Amino acid sequence: MSDLSGLGKFLIILGGIILALGLLLTFIPKVPYLGKLPGDFYIKKGNFTFYFPLATSIIISIILTLILNLLLRK
Repeated sequence: MSDLSGLGKFLIILGGIILALGLLLTFIPKVPYLGKLPGDFYIKKGNFTFYFPLATSIIISIILTLILNLLLRK
């Protein structure tokens, strides 16, 4: 019976993660300046376009690190 309990907890956590990702994908495009920061590289030459959001990636990484450190502190 304990195996089913562990599976149930796993499914609840997985559902929460999928819900959080869905909410992020819905509301991220509405955040101003995200993806248009100084340090985000955008190069367009002829038929070739290269976009690398370096500054945006660093800021998102810092925010996620702070959130996870607060949540996972023991």
